[in-house]
Amino acid sequence: MTHPALEGRRLYLCTPDRPDLEAFVAACIRGGVDIVQLRDKDLEARPLLARARVVQAVCRDAGVPFVLNDRPDLALEVGADGVHVGQDDAPPALCRRLLGAGAIVGLSTHAPAELDAAAGEPVDYLSAGPVTPTPTKPGRPGTGLGYLTYAAAHARVPWFVTGGATPDTVGAMAEAGARRFVVVRWLTEAPDPEAAARALCAAVDDAVARAEGRAEGR
Repeated sequence: MTHPALEGRRLYLCTPDRPDLEAFVAACIRGGVDIVQLRDKDLEARPLLARARVVQAVCRDAGVPFVLNDRPDLALEVGADGVHVGQDDAPPALCRRLLGAGAIVGLSTHAPAELDAAAGEPVDYLSAGPVTPTPTKPGRPGTGLGYLTYAAAHARVPWFVTGGATPDTVGAMAEAGARRFVVVRWLTEAPDPEAAARALCAAVDDAVARAEGRAEGR
């Protein structure tokens, strides 16, 4: 069963801290982003809490779920909608105990064995990827599109593809089985984040519609 807060969510912004964080997140949401994660590996706990409160306020006003990366304790303190953890971070079961049954708990996966193991975890969604190597995950090789096909066939909860989502790449990702997309650099490096988000949303909607139309025709 899909967590109610994830129903219909397709474009997931993952952003580090930045000087214009409030305006940037608001622009991305206006452009169509419908879930936001703050992921900053450099900030200490108190500065991270302060920046998380900035994002939380923007998301709350827009009716968009806000997820904090790595830190279920800080997610609890700030009142975030949930937490996203990786394979080496706090276990999902601990996140669930800390945040409660209604929180969103997400988990990164990078290989079929990790996705299969996640079936026994108290998670609401998974991420699958990165499809191509990305600077946000230094040293991690790309999974390729084949992993998305595996995730589409085997994941028991909603999943979001990570790694290189742009208007030019989402078509192939959708054909491989992706229906939900994490975006980082397409927005964080955009001179006009709202326009960039709008373009990506349109590409995602078109790609998913085409992929689902072809699937129905088979």
